[in-house]
Amino acid sequence: MAYHLCKKESSMAKPNKKGPTKTVDIHCMACKHLLFKYRKGGKGKLIKCFKERIVKDYTQQPCYCPNCQIQFARDTLIRGVPALKMIGGKVSCK
Repeated sequence: MAYHLCKKESSMAKPNKKGPTKTVDIHCMACKHLLFKYRKGGKGKLIKCFKERIVKDYTQQPCYCPNCQIQFARDTLIRGVPALKMIGGKVSCK
């Protein structure tokens, strides 16, 4: 007797395209310079920023503060979507 094993495909949820309507200002912790405006969901800490949710970008070079040149994030893919993974203690969310 042969057993047929079904392999479930793990399909992780992608971030909502429209996203939340509430925008927050993301500032550099070192020099308090405004980095970008972002549509953030939830009340938790800012760990990642999906690029499609960035409303206004004030940086010239991605992931680096234009004022003090400190790297505040890493460019990555999260669930197949381009995102910025924040480095702990480098940015504040207001």
